[in-house]
Amino acid sequence: MTEELRPTVRGRRLGSELRRLRETAGRTTEEAAGALKCSRAKISRIETGAVGIRRLDLGILLDLYGVTSLEARDSLEDLAKNTKKRGWWHDYGDTVPPAYADFLGLEGDARYIRTWQPLVLPGLLQTEDYARALLQANPAAVRPERIDQLVKIRMERKSVLSKPDAARFWAIIWEPALRCPVGGQAVWKAQLRHLAEVAQFPNVTLQVVPLDVGATAGACGAFVMFGFTDSPAPGAVFLETLTSSHYLEQEAELDGYGLVFECLRSSALNPAESLDRIAAVEAEA
Repeated sequence: MTEELRPTVRGRRLGSELRRLRETAGRTTEEAAGALKCSRAKISRIETGAVGIRRLDLGILLDLYGVTSLEARDSLEDLAKNTKKRGWWHDYGDTVPPAYADFLGLEGDARYIRTWQPLVLPGLLQTEDYARALLQANPAAVRPERIDQLVKIRMERKSVLSKPDAARFWAIIWEPALRCPVGGQAVWKAQLRHLAEVAQFPNVTLQVVPLDVGATAGACGAFVMFGFTDSPAPGAVFLETLTSSHYLEQEAELDGYGLVFECLRSSALNPAESLDRIAAVEAEA
């Protein structure tokens, strides 16, 4: 499949939501196709994000599915209008592989971002030197000649926390991630100070799960949850391994990760205590 035919993140999100609305309304793909006077195959392509949908056709489907909320309709219309919109990361060419482009698309559109990080600090909270040290430590995943560009991309990502109508960001970090001296002592201490500074942002909540808690619900590994509406309920969960990345969107999967995050939140230090723990780790460094 060529890059032009590859569904965008926004296209898949729109298609997934239309499928959910159709199923909730008890409508079949045949009924949807009849309303649009098209084939069932086209409905399937719309619901997988393979093709876009005109505003008029979107309105017909939303009427069929009984969607009367103006807010919901406006949100879906806006999503449909921007399914082909290029993100800023496209300027980096093939430095940004498709899976990473998916992540950047989700991150850029999110109203709420919640993450659990047991081993390294969240990308949105990293300093340039810390990010570079992490990338240099993983030659299996990153070619050395691309490190400068990837560091620049990571720094550009941080704008989601400071732009107008910035995303609400909530990070829960396991204490070992604080204590790992990534990049050496100077880089590490500067990163801890930066972490404490960003935690003061009004849209940022930072909590630390201390070592003495023992086993945690986060044994499933790191994850990022994205919410796209005024509700923090996740609309997608992003997972990453050494060689691949993917996101989850099924309701049962999202509910499971939401439950894990709540368990981690309950076992973590509160934000003020978390800042005290970060300061204590820096003092010991």
